[in-house]
Amino acid sequence: MQATADVTKKESSWSGWKGQAIDLLYWRNVKQSGAVFSSVLLLLFSLTQFSVVSVGAYLALAALSATISFRIYKSVLQAVQKTDEGHPFKSYLDMEIALSQDQISKYADKILLYSNTCMKELRRLFLVQDLVDSLKFAVLMWLLTYVGALFNGLTLLILAVVSMFTMPVVYEKHQAQIDQYVGLIRTHVNSVVGKIQAKIPGSKRKEE
Repeated sequence: MQATADVTKKESSWSGWKGQAIDLLYWRNVKQSGAVFSSVLLLLFSLTQFSVVSVGAYLALAALSATISFRIYKSVLQAVQKTDEGHPFKSYLDMEIALSQDQISKYADKILLYSNTCMKELRRLFLVQDLVDSLKFAVLMWLLTYVGALFNGLTLLILAVVSMFTMPVVYEKHQAQIDQYVGLIRTHVNSVVGKIQAKIPGSKRKEE
């Protein structure tokens, strides 16, 4: 019973985190989403100007300045008012933040599963198990050479963050039109791929 309760609790916690992430990306709470979006963008833009070490050091100094100043302020306030409220961060200091063995095993299993799946897929593509899929992968890599020539990794990460916080809202407002155009594009692409696959010897998939 205890194990079942722990599993249910973990699933509820995961569902809660997932719901919070969705709420952030869909701007359910404008102030919260705006704060997270601007903070992440500020961090990424800082990394374009300074090294990771410098940005990490500045962030640590800013956090320490805030916490030390608040601690001194509360201590002085308690001395003046002659109260004994204790440490201002006591609730956070008493909070349990250690990962359990079960959680570590769970995340390690997921990482192992994704790693194995990725290696199998790369092996399938590079050893041309399916000619059409390998050609698609080659075209994708060729396109990425142009993307890499235009943008660096941080720029792509910034664009990804902006897309994450804008595209879900745009899709939610214009879902019908977007689905219509995506369906047309997908049909056209599948038609072209089917024609190419039919003309290449040995490219047809084996019927299951």
